[in-house]
Amino acid sequence: MPDIVDSHCHLDFPDFAGEIPDLVARAAEAGVTRMVTICTRLDTAPDVAAIAEAHDGVFWAAGTHPMRAGKEPVVPVERLEALAGHPKMVGIGETGLDYHYTADTAAVQQDSLRVHIEAARRTGLPLIIHSRDADDDMARILTEEHRAGGYSCVMHCFSSGRALAEAALDLGFYLSMSGIAAFPKSTELREIFAAAPLDRVLVETDSPYLAPPPHRGKRNEPAYTAHTARVGAEVFGLSEEEFAAATSANFDRLFSKAAAWRPA
Repeated sequence: MPDIVDSHCHLDFPDFAGEIPDLVARAAEAGVTRMVTICTRLDTAPDVAAIAEAHDGVFWAAGTHPMRAGKEPVVPVERLEALAGHPKMVGIGETGLDYHYTADTAAVQQDSLRVHIEAARRTGLPLIIHSRDADDDMARILTEEHRAGGYSCVMHCFSSGRALAEAALDLGFYLSMSGIAAFPKSTELREIFAAAPLDRVLVETDSPYLAPPPHRGKRNEPAYTAHTARVGAEVFGLSEEEFAAATSANFDRLFSKAAAWRPA
C-alpha cells in the first residue's frame, strides 16, 4: 500500500494524552506515514508545534476554530504570519463558519475567517476550512476573497451540500474526505466526491472524532485513515494503491511546505 496522509487530526487533544508515540507507530503500520495535527486555539500552539517537532511524519497548522471565535479576540494576521515561520507549520486554520451551535457569533466568525484568508495569502500556506450549516455564507466569502486575491484552500471534513462543493472546486480548492463519507447512509456525500476531480481530493480522520467503520462510535485515530481511503478507492473505481497514491500526490501539491520538508 502506498503511503497515506492523514491531512487533519488533533493529536494535542486530551483523548490522546500519553499515547502519541504509539498512535504514530500504529498509523505507520497501517500505511499512514504523514499527518497534520491542527491547533484550534492559539494559546496551545507551542504544545502542537512540539508534537510535530518530536515526530518526523507529523506537521502542524494553526488557527482559531470558528466555534471559539466568539470567546477570544480576533487573531492579528501578523500572529499567524509569525507562527508560519516554524519549519513544520504547513497550513492556516482550522478556521471557517459554524452556525450549528454558534450562529449567534456569525459576524465575528466571518471577521476571523477573513483574517485567516489574508494570512493564507501572505504566507502562501493553504487555508483549512471548517464549515457547518453555513454553506451560503461560506461560498460567498470564499468567492469574494478569492476575487480580491488568490489563495489555496482545503474544505476539511467536507460534509456540506453539492453547491458548496462546486463553489469550492470552481475556485481551485480541495475537498477532504473524512470517516463521514464511509458511513453507510452517506450515499449523497459519496456522490458529491465521485463528481469531484480526483486531483482535488484528500483524506483525513479529524481524530479523535468521526471514526469510520468498523470503528464507528469509538475514538478515532490517524491509523484509521486507511479505512476511509479504502472507501474512497471504491468511490472513484480505483485500487486502494491508486487512490492512496493520488491523494498523497494531492497533499504534496497543496501542502507543498510539508512535501519539501526534510529532517535536519
